[in-house]
Amino acid sequence: MTEPPSLQSSEAEVWYLKTISYGALSDSKKTIKIVTQNFNGPCSFIAICNILILRGDIQIVPPDRDSVSYEFLAQLLAEYLLTRSPDVDISAALSIMPLTQKGMDLNPLFTGATSFRPAGDGGALKLFEQAGIQLVHGWLVDPDSPEAGPILARAQDYDTAVTYIVDADYTAKGQLVVDESSESLAGPSSAGGSGSKWTTEENAKIQDAMVIRDFLDSTQSQLTYHGLFHLAATLAPGALVALFRNSHLSVLHKPASAHDTALYSLVTDHVFLHERAVVWERLEDVDGGNSTFVDSDFIRASPAGGDYAGQTAEDALRAAEMEAGMFVPHDPADHLLAQQIQAEEDNRAQMLRDEHRERQRQKERDRAEAAAQEEERRRNKKKKDCVIM
Repeated sequence: MTEPPSLQSSEAEVWYLKTISYGALSDSKKTIKIVTQNFNGPCSFIAICNILILRGDIQIVPPDRDSVSYEFLAQLLAEYLLTRSPDVDISAALSIMPLTQKGMDLNPLFTGATSFRPAGDGGALKLFEQAGIQLVHGWLVDPDSPEAGPILARAQDYDTAVTYIVDADYTAKGQLVVDESSESLAGPSSAGGSGSKWTTEENAKIQDAMVIRDFLDSTQSQLTYHGLFHLAATLAPGALVALFRNSHLSVLHKPASAHDTALYSLVTDHVFLHERAVVWERLEDVDGGNSTFVDSDFIRASPAGGDYAGQTAEDALRAAEMEAGMFVPHDPADHLLAQQIQAEEDNRAQMLRDEHRERQRQKERDRAEAAAQEEERRRNKKKKDCVIM
């Protein structure tokens, strides 16, 4: 007997729409609806659709629609691809679309922000190419750093890096992955000197693998400061691109204003569905710890709280008046009330930020666990494939 779908699985099949303002200039902004992501929804597909929505290439109709399904968006995207490239074979791009509901197999190179090695039939990359969407990442190694040499020589992309670590671990009889703090690997005997367990070539391989492994461990957010600065310097003003980070795709935007050279990620987390003031998240660092939310004009956001904290419209208006300096208490009781409202407003904003960051951290933990399982699977497979003569 088939079990009925759970509440979470039922809600995950529906993506709610959020109304925002978007445009290069304040007087040219238009009101549009973007797709929000609930639970661990298909970030790749949603990012693609949101870029096309922001560019005006596809449109959600009717205007009062409040949710969409995969089938609805897939039809819009397929029609756009057919219209955009009527004489081009888009079968590879169309075939990958259903797989975007579970994620995309993307393999970034640590040497270029727009460089990815194709996986399978390359349909994932074809989908971006034929939709006219630039795919970027900031998981770049600094060419002046100590780890640049081994990475450039041994493992320029993530999949090759994992395979290389697995091979070196086999050479090290399992010590490289299992015993990360082993002195036998980092000590003098591992440098090819007297009493070394391995040959000079094996030692070099193991040492390089340790450097590559440390790079992967220290960049688990899949974004480095070198990569972040590179993206900020090279993306054109007004750019809308798909950013690969944390095994996740998001919409990355660089404002057209010459006065603002920062990078912003479109906030699509369902927790902010009713927060009209929260539109973008400014990228301040590689792990998101200091990122701030901004509105459609890239001004620091002040979440109203709304449904999440049970705040009434009157309370929200009072808080807004206080922030603008328009609310003046007339007696001590009003003053205490004003302080209480302000404190609640600050707490609500902090609560939303903390909840968002905790969701991001949980996603990072889930992806790290999945990556560890994949590495273990590859390591076991490699050992099975090896034949000892």
